[in-house]
Amino acid sequence: MKYTVAITIGLKEGMLDPEARAIRHALANLMFPTDDLTTARLVRITLDAPDAVAAREEAARMCELLLANPIIHDYTIEVE
Repeated sequence: MKYTVAITIGLKEGMLDPEARAIRHALANLMFPTDDLTTARLVRITLDAPDAVAAREEAARMCELLLANPIIHDYTIEVE
């Protein structure tokens, strides 16, 4: 069966996020002050799997092997 997984990859707490800092600064210049701002990547993958649990496990392996650096990234997986 085909499943679409949405993987959100972001920096772990305490990691420097220069992109977020630049966006926050630009928003403040546009009169949109923020208390905090972080960035993340969203990756959507459609894959074949016998069930939703297997699809989630396969997506987790993808993250561990390629998509995320476990030293600096956290990720969440949603099976749609």
